[in-house]
Amino acid sequence: MSRKHYPPNAKLRDFEVEALSLVEQRRAGVDAATELSKEFVSSNELTLDSARKAIANNYGVESWERLVIGCQMVEALQANDINTVRELVEENPNLLHENARGTDSNWGAPMSFAANLGHDEMIRMLAEQGATDFQHAFSRACLQGKIHTAQLLLSYGAKVEHGIVMGPCETLNADGLDLLLQLGAELCDSDRNGWAPIAMLLETYSRDPDGKHRCLQLAADKGVQFPESPIVAFHQGRLDLLQEHLRNDPDLPHRRFSLREIYPLILGCHDHVTCGLHGTSLDGTTLLHMCVDFDEMEIAHWLIENGADVNAEAEPDADGFGRHTPLFNAVVSQANLCGRQTDASMARLLLEHGSDPSRRASVRKQLKFWEDETMHEYLDVSPWKYGEQFHATQFVNEAVMELIAKN
Repeated sequence: MSRKHYPPNAKLRDFEVEALSLVEQRRAGVDAATELSKEFVSSNELTLDSARKAIANNYGVESWERLVIGCQMVEALQANDINTVRELVEENPNLLHENARGTDSNWGAPMSFAANLGHDEMIRMLAEQGATDFQHAFSRACLQGKIHTAQLLLSYGAKVEHGIVMGPCETLNADGLDLLLQLGAELCDSDRNGWAPIAMLLETYSRDPDGKHRCLQLAADKGVQFPESPIVAFHQGRLDLLQEHLRNDPDLPHRRFSLREIYPLILGCHDHVTCGLHGTSLDGTTLLHMCVDFDEMEIAHWLIENGADVNAEAEPDADGFGRHTPLFNAVVSQANLCGRQTDASMARLLLEHGSDPSRRASVRKQLKFWEDETMHEYLDVSPWKYGEQFHATQFVNEAVMELIAKN
């Protein structure tokens, strides 16, 4: 059975509620909801203690007791509560070297967790207590753009290693990338593949247009040669270059682009196109569809001003899936997963310029690096119905759903 994602901000009460719900479901005979208890509990009688253990194990934590400690540790780290963290590690020094949450996580041990948050005094205290994860903490500080924290960790002996730039490229954090490049980091991964950071900037789950544009410019400043294409100009956020492409190709706002064009092999992108992370399918879509998922509001305005059709349909595939308009992309998007467009700004722009919420399409979607990686199909749905049915609710923009319901 696949493990559930353990959010870094999860609270103990959330796990308590989940354990109580598990007991209630088993007692009510809800078989579909008790797969978790079937795996971890052999008895037909599911007690609260056994449900707690099942919950902890399914989040990758060895016991409920360790889950409780993990929640206490994380809550104190997030609050920068130095006294509570000190008490926890003095009571159990092993916590200094274990993942703060008690499960596998890139957030790391308490010092690294604090580095993610830029809590320098916490790091100093943990170092005094015997924490030694300076290198990982340094990489996390760079990934999060915590510059002062990164400099502090350098003073503890952290080093600039090959591949460390991949962190800020993953999060599109230009401050972190800039610091590393200033410190002499090579623009490459741990295998010294110089295209890997560029591929990460294009394919990452993160959404931060300004950060992405700055990171790509930093790469150009380091000598990376980018091809002259409208897609590259789009990724760079270069309206001046897009304007040049428009002069050479007046049909640009209406052109459809394949996933292979959006995530080019020449820039190191993976051969398997699902590695380019996005919400609603971008295969065979216009630049306006892409603007929605990548949260490129300025380019979206420019495209509409230059005649882009807000009801343009994506090219259908061989099985007839496609024909979705940009409004579908506003309903289900990577941008929403990253907490952007919470005011439905992109959908509002589309609707104000004539987007039709009654359009119907059949959409096929497989999510990569997700709990459910199976292919899902949504047949002959409107944008609102598509959002209602989408299997990963975290991708669905509720503000957009409410806005569409009013139109």
